[in-house]
Amino acid sequence: MLQPSRKHTEAPPPVASVPGRAWLMLALAMLGFAVNFWAWALLSPLGPRFKDSLHLTSFQQSLLVAVPVVVGSLGRIPVGALTDRFGGRVMFPLVSAATIVPVLYLGLAGHSSVATLLVGGFFLGVGGTAFAVGVPFVSVWFPPERRGLAIGIFGAGMGGTAISALTTVKLVDAYGVASPFLITAGVLAVYAVVAALVLRDAPGRTVPTEPLTRRLADTLKLGITWQASALYAVAFGGYVAFSVYLPTYLKTGYALPQADAANRMAGFVLLAVAMRPIGGWLSDRVGAVRVLTGALAAVFAGAFVQAFTPPLAPMGTLAFLLLAAALGAASGAVFALVALLAPANKVGSVTGVVGAAGGLGGFVPPLLMGSLYGAYGSYAFGLALLAVVAAAALAFTGTGVRHAVTRRFLAAQAH
Repeated sequence: MLQPSRKHTEAPPPVASVPGRAWLMLALAMLGFAVNFWAWALLSPLGPRFKDSLHLTSFQQSLLVAVPVVVGSLGRIPVGALTDRFGGRVMFPLVSAATIVPVLYLGLAGHSSVATLLVGGFFLGVGGTAFAVGVPFVSVWFPPERRGLAIGIFGAGMGGTAISALTTVKLVDAYGVASPFLITAGVLAVYAVVAALVLRDAPGRTVPTEPLTRRLADTLKLGITWQASALYAVAFGGYVAFSVYLPTYLKTGYALPQADAANRMAGFVLLAVAMRPIGGWLSDRVGAVRVLTGALAAVFAGAFVQAFTPPLAPMGTLAFLLLAAALGAASGAVFALVALLAPANKVGSVTGVVGAAGGLGGFVPPLLMGSLYGAYGSYAFGLALLAVVAAAALAFTGTGVRHAVTRRFLAAQAH
């Protein structure tokens, strides 16, 4: 049998029309993702402030901003499976309302000690699970050949971290520590009400009947679950790691003022956010494997350059911009791959596991960077490790992932 060319293995079918209501649901889902991620990222911009006021070590500061990441990541596994069962119409308002509680706690009482911050940060992780609600919700509203773009647009909601970066420190300076938390809690409450009233699940949504544990077990047997998890741990994990640790890195490594470091982190986030739907759109047209190959090669190059700690202007800035663009595009491409290879009634479960892997990929680097800097007084080792991991992911994409897409194409042709 002749093997199909790369072009044929990933060539998109003719573009189908999409009803206007689908775009409305996509917009509301992206808004919900952004609002919950705004809440999820509230502690990161305040990390340097808490370090000074509570006399934290570098490791304690890293742990403080990483705890919501790991909880939000692991929480995506059950939340994704629950979304398959109950739909985004139920889960989006539920997750948003639940996130209000830790936000209010942190703003009103939970910022006075390391212990209370860690408790609040733990429950703040609920906001990070919104991602596992949105992907299956959006996916069902769009035909397969448009899902890369749709899920990429939804994924732009990760820009909620930029809202936090741009506003949190300024609000604290102007109105006190409680102000950003109270504002975010109010926005979450408004969104939860709007979502409960307006969101609708797509007609014809497949509702699984198996028990939750069996569905999760079946999900873990799928090759796409592990392939996408490995790639997302690098792509989105790298994004999360920089979005929570970049202010500390820039303040410590380049002696930037806190506000300047937070603004630069916001620029990093905004570029990554803009590139995520572009990564999904390109995947619909030229194939997710090609997009991942190019993006991971760029991640390797950016991390390799930054490992030498070049001057921030211009080389360091260019390296970080390259990393932001590549990590954003790769994140969009991974879920275009999920939409292509995952069974329709398991998209939520697969998304939950993959999303967890991505979040966990963002949990480890801040702790590692803090520990390495504390031991060696340099971030070079951490960035060199990122370059090595990106190279490994690039090799995996060109072998195992490409073969999986080829098999999917051949199976579709046989039917």
